[in-house]
Amino acid sequence: MVTDYGMSGSQFSPRRVAGQGRGWYRGDCHVHSVLSNGGELTPEQLAAGARAAGLDFIATTEHNTADAHGVWGSLVGDDLLVIIGQEVTSRTGHWLALGIDPGQVVDWRYGVRDDLIGKHLDRVHEAGGLCVAAHLHAPYPSGVFMYPFEGFDVVEVWNGLWISDEPWQADNAAALAEWGRSLAVDIRHGRWRPAMGNSDTHLEGQIGRPHTVVLAEELSSDAVLAGIRAGRSWVAESATVELSLQVSAGDGSADIGGRLDTHGEPAVVRVNVCGVPSGTVSFHTDRGTVHRAPLPGDGSGVLEWHTNAEESAFVRIEVRHPDEHMAALTNPITLT
Repeated sequence: MVTDYGMSGSQFSPRRVAGQGRGWYRGDCHVHSVLSNGGELTPEQLAAGARAAGLDFIATTEHNTADAHGVWGSLVGDDLLVIIGQEVTSRTGHWLALGIDPGQVVDWRYGVRDDLIGKHLDRVHEAGGLCVAAHLHAPYPSGVFMYPFEGFDVVEVWNGLWISDEPWQADNAAALAEWGRSLAVDIRHGRWRPAMGNSDTHLEGQIGRPHTVVLAEELSSDAVLAGIRAGRSWVAESATVELSLQVSAGDGSADIGGRLDTHGEPAVVRVNVCGVPSGTVSFHTDRGTVHRAPLPGDGSGVLEWHTNAEESAFVRIEVRHPDEHMAALTNPITLT
């Protein structure tokens, strides 16, 4: 069963273990201050905005600099973790280096033709960090991500409001489709890259739209990054959206990012959603979109769908508003 949520009917809310132990934590791993080109917010404003948005953690990801790494000490606390990072703006695509060492700067002066990306990914991994392919189809020079996913740990499929008033844009739809196609092949070969969503905050009112909700053993940089790396996460447009996903078969069950051996038994997929009035929940497998079901007008509902491991190598969920804008999406549960 899903032990990190308290449920009553179709209503539920995240439950934390005392002392910020194992639980679901909300965070935005792509934010910029005045130290980045186009950034208009101070670190103080970012910290206040993160708390107001209901976030538990953020990552500082200035463009190609470590200048912000030392300014967060007085702004964090038991309720807000800051992960050290960088947005690496290479000539043929941007990527996030999360969990790097304080003061570490990852080189950005290369492109896909230089065949140098691998050694820079290695240096981030040597520091214990994660490498995230960012905004795959950003519509400006150098914004389109031209590198293969090989070597990257995570793919940013949902990037925020930096060029639009709309929280879900065509470039996000293209990124999600690209990741979804690669997911089916990667799971078949036993190694898949989780998806995440971040705001790419530059301006007031953007932080946390969207953000990633991560199951972590505690609110620490290592634990949060481990949860992201394992795909124990889902993406929400804001803190008003709640979601859980579980697959069960026989005596076994698995949650988001997990793997379930069905032993040939039928599998029941159970989704619990709050905060998306009159929305639609869609179920996705290696066969594409296999099922859709509506949510009631109050936005809260429990939905079930039945499958088996022969039909579905994995199951993941998308939740959309009536206008088709995304409200939430999950990483997969793998079936064997």
